[in-house]
Amino acid sequence: MPETPPLAHPRSIRSFVLRAGRMGSGQTRALQELGPRYVLPYRQQLLDFAAVFGRDAPVVLEIGFGMGDATAAIAARMPEVDFLGVEVHTPGVGALLQRIGEQGLTNLRIVQHDAVEVLAAMIPPDSLAGIHVYFPDPWHKKRHHKRRLIQPGFVATLARHLAPDGTLHCATDWQPYAEQMLEVLSAEPMLANTVDGFAPRPEVRPLTKFEARGLKLGHGVWDLVFKRR
Repeated sequence: MPETPPLAHPRSIRSFVLRAGRMGSGQTRALQELGPRYVLPYRQQLLDFAAVFGRDAPVVLEIGFGMGDATAAIAARMPEVDFLGVEVHTPGVGALLQRIGEQGLTNLRIVQHDAVEVLAAMIPPDSLAGIHVYFPDPWHKKRHHKRRLIQPGFVATLARHLAPDGTLHCATDWQPYAEQMLEVLSAEPMLANTVDGFAPRPEVRPLTKFEARGLKLGHGVWDLVFKRR
């Protein structure tokens, strides 16, 4: 596999904060037993997806999968597609590994690292059938908006890694961030909106318990679905 050059400009502003999280015994056991098989080490080397998954299939990247509920549900629903989840928090990685073990999912792999660096070093350009960015940290305070993940430069990077007609699907429950996402995604020349404005929730994205509770309380959720031109 071809080597990629080291990152020229180390990223100083991150869209996440590493927080200490409590690890359950099941998560710890899953990390020990399933981690060696399903967690890929971060390397500055492009992945060979066929070698990683043992087959040729469309690959979808999920950035920041949290505790992995939606990721596992989508992977179970779409066995013909391979999924690569990127998450920095160890409890979430352990939780998703638990689900992989419990459900016997073979079409999921994980990289525990900063997604910006994973994209730059490990994901071949024009290779992804889809990218999911569900409920990224909205960084509510104005002075923290620079930490938001969906920014013009990063969106251009996402678009370059999508295959033609590949889909970028973002979702947020914070309206000001949704409006910023729509503005940024609409301004990216490599992407085209699949609808006029915000999209109805696609069936592929399961309704989480947290989201369902929020909807009952009148809270909104905004989906954005764009395609690579």
